[in-house]
Amino acid sequence: MSEQPDTSTINRRAFVGSSLAAGAALIGAPSAATAGQPAGQPGAIPLPNAAGANAAPQIDDVLSRSVSELGAMMQRGALTSRDLTQRCLSRIAQMDKTGVALNAVIELNPDALSIADQRDAERKAGGIVGPLHGIPVLIKDNIGSADKMRTSAGSLALANSIPANDAFIIERLRAAGAVLLGKTNLSEWANFRSTHSVSGWSGRGGLTRNPYVLNRNTSGSSSGTGAAMAATYAPLGIGSETDGSIISPSSINGLVGIKPTVGLWGRSGIIPISSSQDTAGPMARSVADAAVLLGPLTGVDPRDAATNPSRGKSSASYLAFLDAGGLKGARIGVARTLAGFNDAVDARFDDAIAALKNAGAIIVDPVKLATLGKFDDAEGTVLDYEFKAGINAYLASLGASSPVKSLADLIAFNEREKAREMPWFGQETFVRAQKCGPLTDKKYLDARAKCVRLSRTEGIDATMAKHMLDAIVLPSNAPAWTTDVLNGDHFTGGNSSFAAVAGYPSITAPMGIVGECPVGLSFIARAWEEGKLIKFAYAFEQATKLRREPKYLASFP
Repeated sequence: MSEQPDTSTINRRAFVGSSLAAGAALIGAPSAATAGQPAGQPGAIPLPNAAGANAAPQIDDVLSRSVSELGAMMQRGALTSRDLTQRCLSRIAQMDKTGVALNAVIELNPDALSIADQRDAERKAGGIVGPLHGIPVLIKDNIGSADKMRTSAGSLALANSIPANDAFIIERLRAAGAVLLGKTNLSEWANFRSTHSVSGWSGRGGLTRNPYVLNRNTSGSSSGTGAAMAATYAPLGIGSETDGSIISPSSINGLVGIKPTVGLWGRSGIIPISSSQDTAGPMARSVADAAVLLGPLTGVDPRDAATNPSRGKSSASYLAFLDAGGLKGARIGVARTLAGFNDAVDARFDDAIAALKNAGAIIVDPVKLATLGKFDDAEGTVLDYEFKAGINAYLASLGASSPVKSLADLIAFNEREKAREMPWFGQETFVRAQKCGPLTDKKYLDARAKCVRLSRTEGIDATMAKHMLDAIVLPSNAPAWTTDVLNGDHFTGGNSSFAAVAGYPSITAPMGIVGECPVGLSFIARAWEEGKLIKFAYAFEQATKLRREPKYLASFP
């Protein structure tokens, strides 16, 4: 769910740090080929296709439609869920392992078309459930599904693992009538294995590539969902975040990403990093599509106590917040000290602030988050402790489908399989976490209390109260860096940590293009204020229309 930083100290680098005719050949068990890597070469790095955009098929008119438009087409009989699902499978077959070879999908659901047929039968019988009925969704491969697909976090250790139960949000997806299309690749173990990792790479899945410029990084850890949504593989996708892993790959892939308040979506059945920061969330090509997905997956998860406070604070639908005039009179604070990644990004940020003002917002510029950088070490301590506790419990629950039952077993597995699992970077983060004690340790309790105080009370809460703000805006990220498997990530800036550590909601929307690479604008607010953020992001999106389709360039011209 997160992307690990360059050093053992968490910093502003967006942690970045908590898935038939053309498609038939790709459906089935995760052989080396369907897992996104050449047969016999787990984790291989694909070379950029020099053909670039010439190898990318045009998006068909149906796949370019919004979720609401697709639902309306199905309702009036102009489209079936089976046809929509087949179109998604065909596009994946054309682009994921051949052509531009984005390598974003780690495994397709062999039952996708039969599920779509069932949805069509339900619709014909008058059993329409809601706006997700018959809509294909790709989910990140750390979210458990008790079906024919594996849930591996990209690790060869879990390449054959099928959990006994669906994750809570998968239960909700099925109840909402969605079609589970497949699992997406990710930064292995949600990028919590090494301080020198290559975002978008996993031992099982290989490397996912950026649709905008193929030799640039997708960011992580929801890299596969980011690339798949940018390339219009499916109408909707789900990522997960601990600190930056929805916001950063969404912004770097020209998407809208919503990182909900921790507890808005249940986490049971999701491979964990942090009990205090983990959450899954929507990734889509528009604010409206992301909002369609957010509501139906809310609710109290009986296996996740963090969802209990969401009673009375969540909504089954956030569509009422899609207000093009939603910025009028809103007090928006500008976090200037969180800019400065890049002169061109700063220029896009200034343009975005001007657009907010033109849309009727009251701009408070600048506002200062006074605790910036003061809880980085504490966050690192919290994540190490919570990862050990969480992953030990998760692995112990898997039974016979997993050859590893603890973090210690996992470390030993990686050492035995070093040639396949660690050809580019190691597992020093795992080793460090293994040394942690229980969650009753004073060191952990003190670090967690510090995180809450500095990110919430003296951070976001204090700043918003002082300036009477409705939201704070900040640039989501610097442009995508060139992927470098020998040296690891060269991340040059991101702004996810305040909302992530606080457990508060954030949303990123496209802010423009810098050198063919998308950058995003983030809105953050207090807990349970997703509706407000959707309203502001939607109004900004409608006023600017800044998203651009990827060109699939092999490299910069």
